[in-house]
Amino acid sequence: MDNSSGVGVLDKAALVLSALESGPATLAGLVAATGLARPTAHRLAVALEHHRMVARDMQGRFILGPRLAELAAAAGEDRLLATAGPVLTHLRDVTGESAQLYRRQGDMRICVAAAERLSGLRDTVPVGSTLTMKAGSSAQILMAWEEPERLHRGLQGARFTATALSGVRRRGWAQSIGEREPGVASVSAPVRGPSNRVVAAVSVSGPIERLTRHPGRMHAQAVIDAAARLSDALRRG
Repeated sequence: MDNSSGVGVLDKAALVLSALESGPATLAGLVAATGLARPTAHRLAVALEHHRMVARDMQGRFILGPRLAELAAAAGEDRLLATAGPVLTHLRDVTGESAQLYRRQGDMRICVAAAERLSGLRDTVPVGSTLTMKAGSSAQILMAWEEPERLHRGLQGARFTATALSGVRRRGWAQSIGEREPGVASVSAPVRGPSNRVVAAVSVSGPIERLTRHPGRMHAQAVIDAAARLSDALRRG
């Protein structure tokens, strides 16, 4: 077998996954593409299905499974975090406000990177902080492009409405004025992965006295530019 690692079962599993890269395959198609014996191909495909690396389509054919997309997203997160530091620092310096990067995790969002304002840190969000998906401009960003069913569920109990999220999608940025925390305003924009899916939200936040009640007018363009730089880094990766 070409490219043998010396671990036969892994080599054969890799053959199955490679065969599915070009699209759905029946068991007979897998046998033809891999050269494996029919029982071996079936056993490996079913085992990979158990680990969600293989799935079935509506016709029962084997296809690549959701676990591969999750692993790819994790690899993308490493690239995202590697790029985030200088981008957030630049955003902080341009706006004079704290800058954060959030990713969604289930029903919460996590601050995965930040550049803090050098003084007046009352609006600080430490890295690792877990915040609600029901309020705040970055929550709006992480929710706005969700599939309809998940969007509908997420709006239950939220401080923002479907109409507000429609405006977010149209503008390409979101703002919050005291929505998550009294006295704090923020502006956020979406970071998109290679498939154009929203994978993170980049934000600036600070006291309403500085950001005013129209923070988007002040900082939307800077936040959009930072999000675009991070998106470009993911696409290049």
